[in-house]
Amino acid sequence: MSESEKTPHRPIRSFVVRAGRMTTGQARALEDLWPRFGVEYTPAPLDLDALFARNAPRTLEIGFGNGEHLASLAAAHPERDYLGIEVHRPGVGHLLMLAGERGLGNVRASQHDAVEVLLHQIPPGSLDEVLVLFPDPWHKKRHNKRRLIQPPFVELLAPRLRKGGVLRLATDWEEYALQMLEVLRGADTLFANESPSGDWMPRHDERVPTRFERRGARLGHGVWDLAFRRI
Repeated sequence: MSESEKTPHRPIRSFVVRAGRMTTGQARALEDLWPRFGVEYTPAPLDLDALFARNAPRTLEIGFGNGEHLASLAAAHPERDYLGIEVHRPGVGHLLMLAGERGLGNVRASQHDAVEVLLHQIPPGSLDEVLVLFPDPWHKKRHNKRRLIQPPFVELLAPRLRKGGVLRLATDWEEYALQMLEVLRGADTLFANESPSGDWMPRHDERVPTRFERRGARLGHGVWDLAFRRI
């Protein structure tokens, strides 16, 4: 049985879908622009060249929030393609709205569980970069098991990155940062730390502060960045 035919038992999810407030513009974007920018979930590999109508370097952002960061990257790098995954409809609607307003033909969005999208839809070696920025820290100890960055997730993600591709992580929750570092260090046959000091990286120049990052800054939180290269 091939990997794409296997569905692991996954009773614990790293997210909870909340009924967020949808603006008129977001709702209209979902209705009008989903056929252009949206990617339906089906348990079959995507033809990314067909999806973007070209062959180009590709970045996947998991949990893109309101899409500001992803849209900013896509506008700054028209030579790259950007696929974002987000489960919350208002955020997806906002990204579609930005893509439509800015004419971002190099953006696509999926509204589905990232684990299932990676497992079934993302072909091996098809990504040049993966971004996981400020994932839910599930800060209560009894909820730590819900965190996205765990060994099984890293093992699932790694084959989707080409050799030399980069996984970039950021969090404003120090204990989660330490867990991320431990998990990636434990995957040393798959990833090598890009940090010269062997732990944290400087804030990536192109990262537009997310609302979670801005909120954390107001609360006096630090931010920890990691970058690991696929080997």
